[in-house]
Amino acid sequence: MDPTRPPHLIHTDLFGGRGQVLVWSLLAGPAEPFTAVLSCELAPNGTVGSHVQQEFPEIVIGTAGDGIAIVDGTELPLRDGDVVSLPRGSVLSIVNRSETEPLHYLIVKARA
Repeated sequence: MDPTRPPHLIHTDLFGGRGQVLVWSLLAGPAEPFTAVLSCELAPNGTVGSHVQQEFPEIVIGTAGDGIAIVDGTELPLRDGDVVSLPRGSVLSIVNRSETEPLHYLIVKARA
């Protein structure tokens, strides 16, 4: 991921959370069964609010930083190398526990 490349999307207070989430789409074209591969950066002390995985199951992969993913009320670590599985219908929120460093993670969505 080229850090000088501008993000495709910038979300503020995503799903009722707090802070900015920068999002880069890494999929250049069709890659069935995958529907999205997103590189995300959550601001220090930021959160992504609770939301339901409505369309596709997904995994969240921590790549840098110190965060937690809350899946259906259960807190799971989200640091470099951690993988969180989200079946369709599950509820996810994400917390960046660092006050100074962004949380980096990938989101991979696929058709069931």
